[in-house]
Amino acid sequence: MAKKVLLFGDIGIDDTVALIYAHFNDEIDIVGVVADYGNVSRKDAMSNIRYLFNLFNFPNNIPVISGAEMPLTAELPTYYPEIHGVHGLGPIVPDDYEFVIENFLEIVNIIKMYKDELIIVNIGRLTSLATLLILYKELMGNVKEFYIMGGAFGVPGNVTPVAEANFHADPVAVKIVLSYANNVTIIPLNATQKAIVTPEMVDYIDHFGKTAIFKSLMDFYTEFYQERDPTLQGSPVHDALTLMAVIHPEMFTFNSHPIEIGQQLEGITRGQSIADIRPADQLYDNEKNHRIAFDLDYETFFHNFLSVMTGKQSK
Repeated sequence: MAKKVLLFGDIGIDDTVALIYAHFNDEIDIVGVVADYGNVSRKDAMSNIRYLFNLFNFPNNIPVISGAEMPLTAELPTYYPEIHGVHGLGPIVPDDYEFVIENFLEIVNIIKMYKDELIIVNIGRLTSLATLLILYKELMGNVKEFYIMGGAFGVPGNVTPVAEANFHADPVAVKIVLSYANNVTIIPLNATQKAIVTPEMVDYIDHFGKTAIFKSLMDFYTEFYQERDPTLQGSPVHDALTLMAVIHPEMFTFNSHPIEIGQQLEGITRGQSIADIRPADQLYDNEKNHRIAFDLDYETFFHNFLSVMTGKQSK
């Protein structure tokens, strides 16, 4: 049976690749998408989802939910057009779709509908997810699992030397989520930076698959990454990998530890993620463990990503 997934995202290029991957994967059933600020504004995120749903003929009954516009830190968000394009889809400018602006409480109905089989996958900022835990802590206990793209544990960050973008943007929200959510799996830069899609893979998928805009997106994305680091052989698909973790845990090396998040809003330690790797008898009382992906089996990733994106998924 396909996994029921409620996806939270700030719909830029890698979020879009995750949605395309989900669309072609029989093991994932997207039951709703929450559009948040992050890579782009919330408005652009909503437009991008509508554009993708129309382009790929997603089922009409999937709700698109308007999420957070700004972080719990009360700051104005920073967007990343140099990475994802002005509207979040690289060189593509989607139509300006009409949509419901404030329908956040639809998430409550989704949780009640699917109860213990619902999996929340958060591939953007954590503000909306934290808000739900503040408002509906007991109800959120019905969610089966949480998968979060974020953090950098002992590896370089992508915003500061020690902080990853999703955790850096709203460290207050991250602290809330990790304090109150249960059955949390973190997919940090330790694993996602290794999920490299090469130009050769892009061309192969473009030739054999039915992925429409995939090549345009990835060419734009790869150009940015290779300008920043010419030694890279392609670009990482952080968000698609997080979605893959839901159905392919064997792809990862996991360890469980308590996590501390840097709460200073100024300086390089903002949003820093620290795993407490001390022996259990040295930990503080009542510390909550979270499962962290510290490594990735690239060969398994490679074969699965290509097979799904070209429509040759193994049954």
